[in-house]
Amino acid sequence: MFDFAHPWVLLILVIVPAIAVWLWKRDRPSTLQYSDLRLVHDLPKSLKIRLRWLPVALQLLILILLILAIARPQSSHQKEIIHGEGVDIVLALDISGSMAALDFEPENRLEAAKQVIDSFVDERSYDRIGLVVFAREAFSQCPPTFDYAVLERMLSEIALAPDLGLNDGTAIGMGLAQGAAMLAKSEAKSRVVILLTDGVNNAGQIDPLTAAQTAVALDIKVYTVGMGKPGQVPIPVDTFFGKQTMMIDSEIDEESLQKIADETGAMYFRATDAEGLRHIYDQINQMEKSDVEVQIFVRYKELVGWVLLPALALLCLSLILRHTISRVLP
Repeated sequence: MFDFAHPWVLLILVIVPAIAVWLWKRDRPSTLQYSDLRLVHDLPKSLKIRLRWLPVALQLLILILLILAIARPQSSHQKEIIHGEGVDIVLALDISGSMAALDFEPENRLEAAKQVIDSFVDERSYDRIGLVVFAREAFSQCPPTFDYAVLERMLSEIALAPDLGLNDGTAIGMGLAQGAAMLAKSEAKSRVVILLTDGVNNAGQIDPLTAAQTAVALDIKVYTVGMGKPGQVPIPVDTFFGKQTMMIDSEIDEESLQKIADETGAMYFRATDAEGLRHIYDQINQMEKSDVEVQIFVRYKELVGWVLLPALALLCLSLILRHTISRVLP
């Protein structure tokens, strides 16, 4: 990194143009008035006349370099030393067709969830985060990683199962089991799955409570989030007349989600709008703090010499010119 120890000194550079005008007027040669200049109009200009601007330019450049030197240019090298451990987190996200419901305006449920999860990832700094998606089957979208840019790109590419050509359904147990398996070999002291769904388990070979027992055996907390307004909600469906919006019942197996959270020592949340969902992830973010202490060391290297040496060389050149080709006789 490059910086100045006293950057306010650089404000002096504002008056350099005014100094340039003053020096140019001061160093203008004496003039004489002639009645007729036509006889000398076409005479060649001497080297002294051609370089008349050089002494003023050198003085200005020396002045600028001195101002930069007073501002103390520095280069710095920053080093972070991290003590402690972060949290290993897996985000398990439901991508079943019901996530297309339009009760989380202005987006559907899936897009609202993706935005909130993206913000959640931005809030973490020293944790490995992975991503699992599930519909009728569960898929590992991204293994736990510190590369949040890759994780967020993969999150942005997630779409509804029907749009991806996948079989629709809600395999909550499969999604949880996949998340737990992703953390099975983790050496972090704190391991967490945040499972978000808007439905009832109706697919997969693993029951949600069985998957929860596996998480307990692996010492993994499972925060569960039920997403959706109660009652009927609008959802776009394909019909013979094209895509139309229909009202369907919004059902969430809150009892199972509550049991999963209780058994693993975590909590269950219900989100009925985008702001509520954001608040839920903020709460989880606060509860699962990383046990990390960061010490930052900065080593500075002075660069004044790189400015003063050219200024000294230009000063010597200016003095030489003053006593040679740019010499002014009284």
